[in-house]
Amino acid sequence: MNLDIQLQEGPQRNVVLLSGEVDVYTASKLKETLNPLAEQENKELVVDLSGIDYIDSTGLGIFIGALKTTEKSNSTLKLIGLNERVKKLFEITGLNEVIDIQANDAREDA
Repeated sequence: MNLDIQLQEGPQRNVVLLSGEVDVYTASKLKETLNPLAEQENKELVVDLSGIDYIDSTGLGIFIGALKTTEKSNSTLKLIGLNERVKKLFEITGLNEVIDIQANDAREDA
């Protein structure tokens, strides 16, 4: 399956809307999108996962990398719209304790 990425850029917040699957085949596309956004200083990076059904370990690694980059740039990373299956994956790996995760769609206009 493919990964569709839509970007809504704003002065204080960038919102990335994802749909499809985040796996070894699509992870590089996601990384190419998230890294430059995570490097922007003093901004909130919101990733809407409401259209994502599956994430593998490669995808988790992309989010860990984005988190580290946002911390270096004095920014924040928030994941929203996680379905129960994806939310469970973040809980099992403990990433829900280091990444701001909201299961419901808490997206605000960028």
